[in-house]
Amino acid sequence: MTDFDMLVIGSGPGGQKAAIAAAKLGRRVAVVDRKEMVGGVSLHTGTVPSKTLREAVLYLTGLTQRDLYGQSYRLKEEITVADLTARTQHVVGREVDVVRNQLSRNRVAMFSGTGRFVDDHTVAVTDATGQEQLLTAQHIVIATGTRPARPASVEFDERTIMDSDSVLNMERVPRSMVIVGAGVIGIEYASMFAALGSKVTVVEQREGMLDFCDVEIVEALKYRLRDLAVTFRFGETVAAVERHPRGALTILESGKKIPADAVMYSAGRQGLTDALDLAKAGLTADRRGRIAVDEHYRTAVPHIYAVGDVIGFPALAATSMEQGRSAAYHACEEPVNPIHHLQPIGIYSIPEISFIGRTEDQLTDEKVPFEVGVSRYRELARGQIVGDGHGMLKLLVSPEDRTLLGVHCFGTGATELIHIGQAVMGCGGTVDYLVDAVFNYPTFAESYKVAALDATNKMREVDHLRD
Repeated sequence: MTDFDMLVIGSGPGGQKAAIAAAKLGRRVAVVDRKEMVGGVSLHTGTVPSKTLREAVLYLTGLTQRDLYGQSYRLKEEITVADLTARTQHVVGREVDVVRNQLSRNRVAMFSGTGRFVDDHTVAVTDATGQEQLLTAQHIVIATGTRPARPASVEFDERTIMDSDSVLNMERVPRSMVIVGAGVIGIEYASMFAALGSKVTVVEQREGMLDFCDVEIVEALKYRLRDLAVTFRFGETVAAVERHPRGALTILESGKKIPADAVMYSAGRQGLTDALDLAKAGLTADRRGRIAVDEHYRTAVPHIYAVGDVIGFPALAATSMEQGRSAAYHACEEPVNPIHHLQPIGIYSIPEISFIGRTEDQLTDEKVPFEVGVSRYRELARGQIVGDGHGMLKLLVSPEDRTLLGVHCFGTGATELIHIGQAVMGCGGTVDYLVDAVFNYPTFAESYKVAALDATNKMREVDHLRD
């Protein structure tokens, strides 16, 4: 007889949902995590604090209101780190309470500490005082998440040279900043600090950024960021970072030297598996600490599952939650549908980017014909009301069966707006539904109708020429 039917290591989005799903199915469930990390990396240093920080930045800088009230408009002239973190601490505190309450309400046992495998059914939990406790379980779910990858050649001091975790603990808003890496996290922080008035330089060894996104949308974001005085150094590699009393000097392999108050590395993430003693459970991780799983999220040991960022792509809180639920259902022999292949991607830059489906380049490479329908926020009453004249929504439509092949959005509320397109695509709807539907006015959702009309008008022109 084991102590638990399911033991979950890690209480982030994937771990939470796995534990609660199994508990709802009547299983005895336990979760292991450090007391100060309930809710996981997502809640303490990742998704929630960074998105809360973004809201604080938008509110205090008045950035979104400048089209209405002038470019010098600011809600608060001198914005301090305390101003920014007050909101973050409030939200994180509330969310920790929510997670604790949900686990408690579902009778999930919480064990404070770190876990490591003793064998494939046993985990040793070490608490803050060093006391160790052995727990056994029929099924184990690894949901330990990731940490920022740190190049060995860089001396991080958490004040001048930071990663995306320690940037949340800055002592002051830097006047200038170098961000190494133009991935999602790097671009999100670049736009936040640029909005605060920091002079930001983004260094990226690839020739572009966000290459999985629509090219036109990325160009629009680059234009907006350059407008906020962001400098991009593409095709450049950092040779060294020197720490000095008054800041840091970033030296590129091309010989360029960039002085700044602070440097933030955003060079990918590393799976938190090195302290798990995976070998004792018969498991291994790759060089980036990630664990391989099958379509049911089972590892090489069938009764041990892994979910969330620790298994790699797509490494999003939203997908981690679904993976956790699916893994728990499979372990409990409960029928579960596979996660839908259509998954929205949201990038919380300023402005936001969100998309679902394929891009123009992908469709062109696959030789799939498509028509483009575009709606621009400046043509919508809602865009004028909120002061966003830069946003846009793009629909990619099949001229053959009139279904949506992709939806790409840039601007205020993009990560919310994308779900209308997701619902239409997921249900196999056509562009004609969007043409005929009545949307509330004035809203950003109305952009779907405008873009749908644009696409159908173009398709009609082609059909008329053939008649």
